[in-house]
Amino acid sequence: MPPSERSSTDMETGIDSSSILRRSTKIFTIGLLMGSADAVPGISGGTVALISGIYGRLITAVTAITPPRFFDLLRAVLPLGTGISRQRASELLKEFDAGFVATLLTGIATAVVIVGIIIEYVVARAPVLLFGFFFGLIAASAVILWRELTMRTIGHWLAAFVGFSLAFGLSGGVQLLEGGSLVVVFIAGAFAVSAMILPGISGSLLLIILGQYLSMYESLNSFLDGISGLVTGGEFEAIIAPGREVFTFLFGGLIGLFTVARLIRRLLNKNREATLAFLVALVFGALRAPISEISNIKDVTWTMATVVEFGGLAFVGTMLVLILNWYALDIDFGSL
Repeated sequence: MPPSERSSTDMETGIDSSSILRRSTKIFTIGLLMGSADAVPGISGGTVALISGIYGRLITAVTAITPPRFFDLLRAVLPLGTGISRQRASELLKEFDAGFVATLLTGIATAVVIVGIIIEYVVARAPVLLFGFFFGLIAASAVILWRELTMRTIGHWLAAFVGFSLAFGLSGGVQLLEGGSLVVVFIAGAFAVSAMILPGISGSLLLIILGQYLSMYESLNSFLDGISGLVTGGEFEAIIAPGREVFTFLFGGLIGLFTVARLIRRLLNKNREATLAFLVALVFGALRAPISEISNIKDVTWTMATVVEFGGLAFVGTMLVLILNWYALDIDFGSL
């Protein structure tokens, strides 16, 4: 069929393939930006969704996916019970905004993998610079977020104190979390993925607070390396241990979207200022985490040179967030 005829046919059927491709590319690109933002502490993927104009659509899609509807979809696509129902499956996928969600998640996953490779490379060669940079990102984000709060009551200050104390205590390395058990990985996934949809709160920041940031990237990279190795004749056992952690984390994230994310939104609706005070105070308390991470590295000691390196990259991270905030990343808590 000639191009002119194909174009007219597409218009008659209401399908514009070039328009669909442009929209998909835009959503995928936003996913890349969200994944990149959430892969480093201090910058929120939820904020990227907010300023890119997809935040409302994202929240609508997330809240539409409930356990009963999910199992309803399974019954519609599997030859069980009443059998396959393409019409019902199509209706549910439309309600879930499945095309949008799948494209966005693909972009996020791609960015997370790329950033993970970079993080693993840098932490092996310049951990002081990396965590100094993270410290600056977190510090600047904490200040920006705090400026948006209105602390009117003792209850607000009490919520902030609880949030700060919790993050500060966990960031110092809690013995219960040091082993990185699957239970801890599950909890980390539940909270980190939930935080991804909150403007201002970074999912990777919560991983740092829980001491799971580097270990999860190590597991992810080992899992991907193991899969690549299978192609060249590697052992299947190489992917079992890291794969167990990766899928436990993802399962925790899935459960978190059904539970933790909804709980946070209910708390925001019930007592917005106190909840925001708690969440923002978490960011301040997490400033202990990059320092603790460096102190736990055997080959690194705190000397004047270490302080200068750490402070220099902290300044770079701070300026980066301030510049982004100045030009684009204005936090709008009213949109939560």
